[in-house]
Amino acid sequence: MHKFTLTIAAALIMSGCAMGPDYQAQEVDVPDVWNEGHSDILALANQQSTANTEQWQQWWTQYQDPALNTLVERALDENLSLQIQLSRIEQARSQLGLSQSNRWPMLSAQASAAREQQPTTIMPTALGGGEPRNQFSIAGVLSYEVDLWGRVSRQREAATAMLEQSIFGTEAIRLNLITDVVSTYFSLLTIEQQWQAALDMIASQEQTLAIEEYRYERCASSPLNVRRAQASLASAKASLPDLEEAAQTTRSALAMLVGYTPREMLEEFKFAEGELNAVNQPTAFPPIAPSELLQRRPDVRAAEASLKAASAEVGVAVAQRFPSLNLNALLGTAAVDTSDLFSSGSETWSVSADLAGPIFDFGRRRSAVETAEAGLVMAELEYQQAVVSALRDTRDALVLLKIAEQRLTATESEYKAIADTYRLAEMQYEGGAIGFFELLETQRALLNIEMALSTARSKQLTASTNLFKALGGGW
Repeated sequence: MHKFTLTIAAALIMSGCAMGPDYQAQEVDVPDVWNEGHSDILALANQQSTANTEQWQQWWTQYQDPALNTLVERALDENLSLQIQLSRIEQARSQLGLSQSNRWPMLSAQASAAREQQPTTIMPTALGGGEPRNQFSIAGVLSYEVDLWGRVSRQREAATAMLEQSIFGTEAIRLNLITDVVSTYFSLLTIEQQWQAALDMIASQEQTLAIEEYRYERCASSPLNVRRAQASLASAKASLPDLEEAAQTTRSALAMLVGYTPREMLEEFKFAEGELNAVNQPTAFPPIAPSELLQRRPDVRAAEASLKAASAEVGVAVAQRFPSLNLNALLGTAAVDTSDLFSSGSETWSVSADLAGPIFDFGRRRSAVETAEAGLVMAELEYQQAVVSALRDTRDALVLLKIAEQRLTATESEYKAIADTYRLAEMQYEGGAIGFFELLETQRALLNIEMALSTARSKQLTASTNLFKALGGGW
């Protein structure tokens, strides 16, 4: 018994060991400040990297559009992809609970009742051979696997990391969902504004056609001008189906994002829409330095958690190549009659230790280790890819936002000039100072610049949305 106790004590001491590599945080060489040569949008981040960022938790509210806020809130509550990911978090949390429970002994109860007869060739008649007899027993069983090589602890590490991966993965999906809702909403507002611009131009060209027909009836215009006016009006009307198609597909995409039910998907889409020109363009962004970005991006954190899990899985695979030690203890009662189960002398007990390990398995466990090591290498590469993608996304978002602002400024100046020209051309045309052809050219130029201005505003808003996303979204 003394030797058994010493053996158990030694096993418990060895259980503190863990096979496989210990996870080491990846070192990434990134600058502490943004390069102002790229953009001055985040220039304040160089001095205010520790500023309070609570105001950016709901970054989409910076656009000050109540309809947009309502759509985002519904998407967060109803979107199916997000709900699926939330279920995965619960699944990972349950798996972690299972791994943690393996650290502790398992206590179970058992009861049995049997009737048997031993042949006299094995048991003499004097001892009951050849006679049927009963046997009843009740016992409690305590079993415990000694974590000699750290397999259980590594499994717990892997489960913890996978829970983190699920949480950060959900945050990444949540961020993508919000960004998609915001961008799609802005696209819808752009199409609606272009639709209205086309209707306004159609009304103007209908008036122009009426004037030309009036002049033609009085021999003040030619049939060619009337035909040109009719063709121009028909061309303007022909643009409406394309805009209607774009509007319908965009509404459908938005309905899917915000979690419309199957019944709602078959009904007419009705969104409380604002106006593109009324959307506020954010002028300030979260003061996040490059050195902080990797801790803010949920996709990078998810990749890091996957790397932790892959490292732990190597330890699990290595530990499985070594013997396992299980300790068992039983305490109970046994008797040939149920009335004697709890009588004196019916006690029964046993203590045992089982050591089992592989001898020859045709390379199964070695292949499992190689598979886990390959998974670790892949996880390291995926983490590096996530880091590079995060930095590239932010750099591109900064540059594209600056370009979008420059484009919008230039387009607004061009629009003002063309709008002034069109108003002047209308007055001159009605007064007979210019002909129909000159007016037609200014009408076309005005419609084109109105479309371009809507697109420029949309691109600026989308660029700011992409910057919020690149910086990690909510914090």
